[in-house]
Amino acid sequence: MPSSPQMRPAPAMLAAVMAALAAFGAAQGLTYPLLTILMQKQALSPSLIGLSTAMTPLGLILSASLVPAAVRLFGARGLAVAAALAAAVCFIAIGYLQNWVAWFLMRLILGFVVNPLYILGEVWALALSPPERRGRMMGVFNTLMGVGYAAGPLALWLVGTEGWPPFLIGVAGFTGCAVVLALASRGLPGFEDDGGERLSFAWFLAAAPALVAAVAVAAASQQSLYSLIPVFGSAYGLSEGALAALVTALSVGNIVLQTPLGLAAERLGGRTMIIVCAVLVSLCALLMPLLIGGMGIWPLLVVMGGVGYGVYTMALVELGERFRGSALVTGNAAFAVMWGAGGIVGPPGTGLVMEWLGPIGLPGLIAAQSLLLVAFAVLRARRRAGAP
Repeated sequence: MPSSPQMRPAPAMLAAVMAALAAFGAAQGLTYPLLTILMQKQALSPSLIGLSTAMTPLGLILSASLVPAAVRLFGARGLAVAAALAAAVCFIAIGYLQNWVAWFLMRLILGFVVNPLYILGEVWALALSPPERRGRMMGVFNTLMGVGYAAGPLALWLVGTEGWPPFLIGVAGFTGCAVVLALASRGLPGFEDDGGERLSFAWFLAAAPALVAAVAVAAASQQSLYSLIPVFGSAYGLSEGALAALVTALSVGNIVLQTPLGLAAERLGGRTMIIVCAVLVSLCALLMPLLIGGMGIWPLLVVMGGVGYGVYTMALVELGERFRGSALVTGNAAFAVMWGAGGIVGPPGTGLVMEWLGPIGLPGLIAAQSLLLVAFAVLRARRRAGAP
């Protein structure tokens, strides 16, 4: 459904959305290494750490089907602000309950309440971007998200993991997101009066299976990498500060590579770039065990983080090209489900593989997942082109 003029606010509105989601990314980026390191100090196994990490994506899955209906009832603007404030409260509770069992429940609730921010932030970015510049704009959007994700672990490196300081940084990130969205809310589309057809998740899964697969693989790989690379690095004798820096290096890839990848998508198409990014992820994963002991690991992780999240960015570009209105909201909610599903399967499954095979299980599984995505995406492209 074409967007009406009133649904295209000034560029300042798009900038506000990006700034808000960057603050949100900082809070989220802090969560993974902070709780992983704290759980490692309690001598918990990699599989248990991975299972704890999976609680947040489980919350995404449980809430995703409710988001389109909540948008129709309450509007996107108020829903997003309320979600950010609820996430801040959850982070206070996580800091107060210094107990890994309680963290399971709190991470589940956190995933549930932040889901509207995931969905609506991306829908706003897609809806407000000019079609001819959608690739670069989504690249900039995810670059700023990457700045946030990198700032979270960097802040952890600066303040450490003891006491309230790291948790207060997370609270500040979520609160800042809420404030920016509240100030910009009058200029943002609410989507409650969209008027489009109410489409089901099943419809979207049938309409775009390759996009769904790309999101699931990106989620499984990225969340496994972010949550378990400290475990991988510790097996090679890296210090606590270096373990947090590994996560930062991954996030730096989002900062420097998302916009170039978006520009490439404008020339080559989102589908082609999904395949390119997945191939590069598999190559980087295979090189990780060879380079972890030297300086080469840092540029490798920068590239791996960029193209790894680039799989998701390219899927978003393709989503914005193919769908509008209610279909766009439904598709992005389906993306949230797939991100949650990939996150639930990825970290615990990868943790188990690492227990069986040792640290090499992390890069090995990521490479296998990416190659499977390449095969499926090529098959779907050939079928859409009518090739045998």
